[in-house]
Amino acid sequence: MSLQVEKLEKNMAKLTIEVGAEELEKAIETAYQKNKNKISIPGFRKGKVPRKMVEKLYGAEIFYEDAANELIPEAYEKALEECEEEIVSAPKIDVTQIEAGKPFIFTAEVALKPAVTLGKYKGLKVEKTEITVTEEEVDEQIQKERENSARTITVEDRPVKDGDMTTLDFEGFVDGAAFDGGKGSDYPLTIGSGAFIPGFEEQLIGAEIGKETEVNVTFPEDYQAAELAGKAAVFKCTVKSIQEKELPELDDEFASEVSTFDTLAEYREDVKKGLEQKKADAAKSAKEEAVVEAAVADAQMEIPDAMVETEQRQMIDEFAQRLQMQGLSMEQYMQFTGMTSQALLEQTAPQALKRIQSRLVLEAIAAAENLTASDEDFEEEVKSMAEKYQMEPDQIKGTLGENGKKQVLQDIAINKAVEFLVENAKEGKTAAKSTKAKSKKSEEAPAETAAEE
Repeated sequence: MSLQVEKLEKNMAKLTIEVGAEELEKAIETAYQKNKNKISIPGFRKGKVPRKMVEKLYGAEIFYEDAANELIPEAYEKALEECEEEIVSAPKIDVTQIEAGKPFIFTAEVALKPAVTLGKYKGLKVEKTEITVTEEEVDEQIQKERENSARTITVEDRPVKDGDMTTLDFEGFVDGAAFDGGKGSDYPLTIGSGAFIPGFEEQLIGAEIGKETEVNVTFPEDYQAAELAGKAAVFKCTVKSIQEKELPELDDEFASEVSTFDTLAEYREDVKKGLEQKKADAAKSAKEEAVVEAAVADAQMEIPDAMVETEQRQMIDEFAQRLQMQGLSMEQYMQFTGMTSQALLEQTAPQALKRIQSRLVLEAIAAAENLTASDEDFEEEVKSMAEKYQMEPDQIKGTLGENGKKQVLQDIAINKAVEFLVENAKEGKTAAKSTKAKSKKSEEAPAETAAEE
């Protein structure tokens, strides 16, 4: 095998790989042996047709595709070992010569690891976050625990109120006529959840079990069913059952049931410490992200598109694995969300580019500052992985292999580079702020009924 490397623009390269005619002949013979039992020619038993006869009838190229597929993977792997450049993308293969008696030649267009010119990365300015937890935040966290510990009871002696979990029948009418998707039976609805179109749930407050209640609403102008958008509708609803949550009393008994503490005061203090740690961890992550982004912004590099595409594919594979752990295939996810493969690729592009830029800059900083992983660092990381996956350290090492070990060592060096950036950053004091994450409905499968938002 021989290799020629031609560097192209934007950190791309074309590898021209040549395999000897003898190897091609072996691959063609292998292709013939694999396919001969499928070939039927009058006068010959299946599997007994001579190769020369097959090639004469169907053309010499009949086995070329299988032969190429036989040769390319191994030849490309050997080329990677021989190539002095660091390749960072999947190859785009093109066969340029395949003919019996001649060398087999193919090209592989690949991305090369870009060089990074570091800018300023020491003394980067980041905001200092004061970690404070208010009593209101502690109360809110404890209230969530009360909600989680609440028991559900059936209510029969009062009408619907906000927060109730109801079961109802309903049918919707526009201009006096029922419409498709406007009918539901034994439908579970929590009042105040925002699951139905605006104004629907509020009008059920005060409704009595078994009595019909009319709900008047107007569909939003951007409603998913175009024939209903902007139209007024009347829903005839009958509440069939009401349930509510009964919260436990906020006392020492509650504290002992939901924690390892005997008193409510001790439990409150532990909740406060937990919130402080959570905020500290979030502040640490935010600071790390800020210094890395600043270092990336001041660095220069040219990222080839093929490198980004390879990262996108890896991200999608990781996402598919997470879905599989939840019992969902990528095909099912596409079906439920209406997402397409192309849309998913486009969606991952910005994050893929950011991941590449961050890693390249951090690798460059680690090299510039001579930040490397020691044997002790590696052993500590293996120990941590062993605990996480409930395996023996030697099993982890065996699973990693040499390539895996190299990757772990690189990851450790990169983490050291992040720590270096943080340690050398300059903090500016800012006023402490308590922020709450805004709840946002996830985009799910189409609503089951027209009453739903």
